[in-house]
Amino acid sequence: QRHLVESGGGLVQPGGSLRLSCAASGFTLDGYAVGWFRQAPGKEREAVSGISSSDGSTYYADSVKGRFTISRDNTKGRVFLQMNGLKPEDTAVYYCAVVSPMDYSDQQHADYWGQGTQVTVSS
Repeated sequence: QRHLVESGGGLVQPGGSLRLSCAASGFTLDGYAVGWFRQAPGKEREAVSGISSSDGSTYYADSVKGRFTISRDNTKGRVFLQMNGLKPEDTAVYYCAVVSPMDYSDQQHADYWGQGTQVTVSS
């Protein structure tokens, strides 16, 4: 069964950093655009970032621009989200998914969702 697997979450102090990783199970990420999403308690899931399959184009939500960096290593079949300058409002469960190359933030057409990884930013 095809799905994605997220890892790298944890508890970090404000201003700290974490690096999330997304890998595919049952298939490879080659040729797919990948997006990161997050859902905080009591809030709707929102798009955070996305990356194309090969040309390097990226998307960032305004709330994370300048702090988060998305990248991919197609030789390892992984997509990463480097999160720096973390804030308490970044606390959420983070998910990765295969997304449409036309709109990285489109959740309705995203597929192969993972179970998520918890990121908690607190002192």
